[in-house]
Amino acid sequence: MLHNRVRELRARDQLSQTDLGKRIGVTRQTIGLIEKGDYQPSITLGLKISQTFGLPLEEVFWLEDE
Repeated sequence: MLHNRVRELRARDQLSQTDLGKRIGVTRQTIGLIEKGDYQPSITLGLKISQTFGLPLEEVFWLEDE
């Protein structure tokens, strides 16, 4: 299962879901789905998110065995 820290990092940087979505070119709804784990972003989208937060991809997203 893919886990992420998007909500935590977004709060740290005081970004709304809409703000983050605009920065990376997706909707607020997409950000919400990613945060809840209901949507697995593409590698490209994951990289855009991690670059926005200034972190390596594996510090934002990671796999965990079910």
